[in-house]
Amino acid sequence: MSFLEELHKPDILDCISHLSSDEVFTPPKLVNEILDTLPQELFNNPETKFLDPCCKSGIFLREIAKRLIEGLEKVIPDLDKRIEHIFKNQLFGLAITELTGLLSRRSVYCSKNANGEYSICQFANNQGNIEYKRTYHIWFKDKCMMCNASKSEYDRDEELETHAYSFIHSDEQRNSELFKRLKDMKFDVIIGNPPYQLSDGGNAASAKPLYHLFVQQAKKLNPRYITMIIPARWYAGGKGLDSFRDEMLNDDRIRVIHDFPDASDCFPGVEIKGGVCYFLWNRDDKGLCSFSTHKKNTVISTTERPLLEDGCETLIRYNEAISILKKVQALNETTMDTQITSRKPFGFATDFKDYEKNAFENSIKIYARGEIGYIDKRKITQNKNLLDKIKVYVPAVFGNGSSGNTPDRIKPIIVKDPSCCTETYLIAGSYDDETLAENLASYMQTDFFHFLVALRKNTQHATKIVYSFVPIQDFNEEWTDEKLYKKYGLTQDETDFIKSMIKPMG
Repeated sequence: MSFLEELHKPDILDCISHLSSDEVFTPPKLVNEILDTLPQELFNNPETKFLDPCCKSGIFLREIAKRLIEGLEKVIPDLDKRIEHIFKNQLFGLAITELTGLLSRRSVYCSKNANGEYSICQFANNQGNIEYKRTYHIWFKDKCMMCNASKSEYDRDEELETHAYSFIHSDEQRNSELFKRLKDMKFDVIIGNPPYQLSDGGNAASAKPLYHLFVQQAKKLNPRYITMIIPARWYAGGKGLDSFRDEMLNDDRIRVIHDFPDASDCFPGVEIKGGVCYFLWNRDDKGLCSFSTHKKNTVISTTERPLLEDGCETLIRYNEAISILKKVQALNETTMDTQITSRKPFGFATDFKDYEKNAFENSIKIYARGEIGYIDKRKITQNKNLLDKIKVYVPAVFGNGSSGNTPDRIKPIIVKDPSCCTETYLIAGSYDDETLAENLASYMQTDFFHFLVALRKNTQHATKIVYSFVPIQDFNEEWTDEKLYKKYGLTQDETDFIKSMIKPMG
């Protein structure tokens, strides 16, 4: 049995538990698929340097080591010398916590101490080239200047982890020694699976995204290649990600993206809303991106294309959808986002409860989360002109945002009586004619409508922007999928794709 066959068998990293849904260990199989996107000649070069700036289990460095041990066999025939060279000169990591530093060294060096008796390569210190140094947030008022962490959550005692990850808490002004040292090392490849978000003290949906900071910091070090696996929510932007989305979509050095609308295809048992992707950024080679969509361990589509299509500000996730969207946009029709109201259409938040269960003098219906109540009409100060209209309400949050299909069908509500609503709903349309409201509601339940919403919706929240691909129709007439497919000249393959993406009525 060879050295590589003996090493780490059986592989405990296949079954290790995750730290959390935000700090997810990467399975060895997935790591090797990510490594396959890199030019393989990198593993035949004794000068290539690799950095994992967010080590958790050490799996990336360990799998890189295996490839280097094999790839450098002719260059450095002696195995001991080859191992010594690789681990001391080519593999580097920054652990995200003290615990993951120990785990990473155990995976890579076969010893939690790099200078320990059982380490396969003897270093002068116990950390070797996988460093962990406690780092602190840089507070400005109540937020960290580097990662936007909440001071109330992460200003912690010494015995607790700060989650102030060293890689993104260094630049030319702050913690500059680390930044300068990393930049001077001139890494060829920066690779990893960064922490995804930090709690801001609210619920999970309000957590601050973090992964984009690792990508941006990696670019500042100017390596030849960057490849990371990150949540795919950046495709559509949103909370703290709009500028990152624009930066990524306009960067023609991103040459490969592998997209997983269902994150469990990568990380079994872990829910990551909106799915995940891994990408390859190539500093010296600009061009189109090879975009591949995965479903249940199968690549279902691969296309060379620009990440940003003309007339779009977000990434079109599905290759097959591009031709459909172009046919729809060719008619230059006004879209539903110009008609649907913004959040809090009447000024009431989702948790508003200052209403009565029964009607009273001068009261009006209010549609709240899960129930209908009555509120004093005089309390309403926004959109008072809509109160007496026939309205079509649509939930502001629906589905789980985690699958490749539209998570759940939109369920519009037609309200004929004078009414208002809390932030739980948006107003999709308001009319004096009941027929117009009914035709809008039926349009909103077509597969065509759901499909175009799905192109913009990667999370549970459905703000007005997710309707920006959906054209407004003439609601003096009723619309069906067949009628819509004919209007936009969709082929049988295109209509079949729409049907495959959308959950049936039920």
